[in-house]
Amino acid sequence: MIVVTNRIPVAEGHEIDFEDRFKRRVHLVDRAPGFVRNEVHRPRPVKFNHETGAWDADKSQQAFYEVKTWWRSFDDFVNWTKSPAFAEAHSNRPPKEMFAGPSQLIVHEVFLSTDLGLS
Repeated sequence: MIVVTNRIPVAEGHEIDFEDRFKRRVHLVDRAPGFVRNEVHRPRPVKFNHETGAWDADKSQQAFYEVKTWWRSFDDFVNWTKSPAFAEAHSNRPPKEMFAGPSQLIVHEVFLSTDLGLS
């Protein structure tokens, strides 16, 4: 199993529009062979304050949304990216000003999990 993470720096003030795009998505990936699940993670930029023992807001770094998809195999993911459904799902591009920089695509292989369905 693999997890593909797209780290997306959303520009300040565009968070609601970005989230709405995912809420209204057409769910084409959900039907792709080998697809397991999709999650979209909202950033909560915080840091631990050792002096007070509290978690404080951290505005010092760019926060990234993370879009994660789980796949049975890397080949399943690659086949999705080559499919007409992928092209359709990504055809309505958001405005460039929605982003604070380029996205980062990261692929990990699951080698251990406490989820009984993944191990």
